[in-house]
Amino acid sequence: MTTEAVTYPARPALPAGITRPAAPPRAARASLEVARRALRKYYRTPGLWAMGVVQSVLFLFTFRYVFGGYISGGASRYADFFVPGYVATIVLFTGGGIAVAVAEDRTGGFTGRLLSLPLPRLSIVAGRAAADFLTNGWSILVTAAFGFLFGFRLGGTVTDGLAAFGLCLVYGLVFTVVFMVLGLIAPNSQAAQGMSMIAFVFAFISSTYVPAATMPGWLQPFAKYQPITPMVDAVRSLIIGSTSDLGLALAWSALLLVIFTPLAVLGYRRG
Repeated sequence: MTTEAVTYPARPALPAGITRPAAPPRAARASLEVARRALRKYYRTPGLWAMGVVQSVLFLFTFRYVFGGYISGGASRYADFFVPGYVATIVLFTGGGIAVAVAEDRTGGFTGRLLSLPLPRLSIVAGRAAADFLTNGWSILVTAAFGFLFGFRLGGTVTDGLAAFGLCLVYGLVFTVVFMVLGLIAPNSQAAQGMSMIAFVFAFISSTYVPAATMPGWLQPFAKYQPITPMVDAVRSLIIGSTSDLGLALAWSALLLVIFTPLAVLGYRRG
């Protein structure tokens, strides 16, 4: 019986100027690269973020000038009520783009390539969330600026306004993770867009546009006890220097993160 030596082909040489890393990238570096790739996509395709801003401003204009005059108290008083709530929930209207982008990455093979690398799955979630957090922050800032242009005025100090703006950024981070999960479980980008529409239900059946107490009695329990209403009410409270509903809003934010962050990590593990 004779044995034959088995030879394996040599590992192909890397192109000049490229060196093979000695170890897998750390979680922070991996998150940064994922975030840079997502932001680069927004930079190369301005329509992705421009249309979101245009849509936000059009909604703001419509409710301020078309419906605002019909609301009891007049258009100017309605602007002070409506604008903080709308800015607080803006990510519910722009979040569909997040779900679609995540679904496109998965169906287009980019997510599969990431999963083939020795990367912590949490770093993929963190990188994507960081990129969308920045774009959400831009949308919140622009929408708030147009709110002032359309007649909104602060009821408290500039510090109170900045605190309310910071709370809106927290909401932006929370719902970014929620929409990421929707994008991961959707079979394609069209389904992701459709599934994102469920957020409209929570936005409209809340205290964002009208007080929950003005709704039909059978609808009020849902409007009052779903997470959007205390989140919106907390922003309105901060604007006038109060902290009413702030604890409940932060509790809802923490609960949503605790629930949806593991789901996002699990979704990337399953690929």
